[in-house]
Amino acid sequence: MTAPPALPPWLQRQLEALLAQRGHAILLTGPSGLGQYELGLALVRAWLCERPSPSGACGACGSCHAVDVRTHADLRVLMPETLCLEHGWPLDESTQKDLDEKKRKPSRWIRVDAARDAVGFGQTTRSRGRTKAVLVFPADRLNTESANALLKTLEEPAGDLRFLLATEAADQLLPTVRSRCQTHALAWPDEEEALAWLQAQAGQGGDRSTAQVWWRASGGRPADALAWSTLGLTEAAWRSIPRAVARGDWSVLYDWGPARQLSVLQKLCHDLMTHAAGAPTRYFRPDDLPAPPPWRTLANWSRELSEAVRTVEHPFNAGLMQEAWAARARQVLGKGAVSVAGRTQSFRATV
Repeated sequence: MTAPPALPPWLQRQLEALLAQRGHAILLTGPSGLGQYELGLALVRAWLCERPSPSGACGACGSCHAVDVRTHADLRVLMPETLCLEHGWPLDESTQKDLDEKKRKPSRWIRVDAARDAVGFGQTTRSRGRTKAVLVFPADRLNTESANALLKTLEEPAGDLRFLLATEAADQLLPTVRSRCQTHALAWPDEEEALAWLQAQAGQGGDRSTAQVWWRASGGRPADALAWSTLGLTEAAWRSIPRAVARGDWSVLYDWGPARQLSVLQKLCHDLMTHAAGAPTRYFRPDDLPAPPPWRTLANWSRELSEAVRTVEHPFNAGLMQEAWAARARQVLGKGAVSVAGRTQSFRATV
């Protein structure tokens, strides 16, 4: 595990502002793709650093190294097990054994046992430095039981314990959790600054016009734009999506995962609605959109897509799910219902 890359300039400015604040619990909020995890980890790393500066952690001391290799004794990370595995954070021995022996799948929620363990961690003596820290991400993955387990410690922590909670869905947090934190809403980056950063991250493949495509596809969210760059999204491919989907051609979306496919459909629906209302589009150019169907049809489709998001990570048959999405999109944007495998399929029934 290596040291984290330097923060983008807009996150660095927010880090410096947060380091100047006092308080035992900070809640980072904002839409996905703005860098909640990266900023949260940088802030916790600076709290624990042996030689911190107003700009953050030194990056060279023993404490910084311990955070980088995920072994710091004074840091507890509360994440769903799926994200712990993705970001390299160790699981406790019992959990790791259960997963290794395939007794269960990694949880997508922050389990109450982990929350109780964090409470116990807060009652122990620190091993080094000035403070201890608990990083909770994404905080909306605390269920009611695990959130309640943290409340008392979150309200009255030991004098050397600090909390950093980060979320992309603050409305899903318990009000009692939000009320115990100082809230910081992440700032949206300036487009010119973000495009320069995006080009630098993409290297030789990041010319300005292509970076603008990634930026538009992300809706102005840097982390999402960077993800599009790793997929090699081209301007021609992105601009072709609306009309391809309208005529039932799913090939341009086929190699993307279900969550990304569904996100693209939501973006298309959003732009059709805003265009029909006479407002500027956000993701696609107006001249790339098919003729919008009646407003009520779009509103129903938008609601169906939102409902599908809740179950997109469930182990449904991916092929059938994609057929249903393609059929429903063609039905909304084309003329008449679409026959899939010899029969008209209901989006709602399949998803």
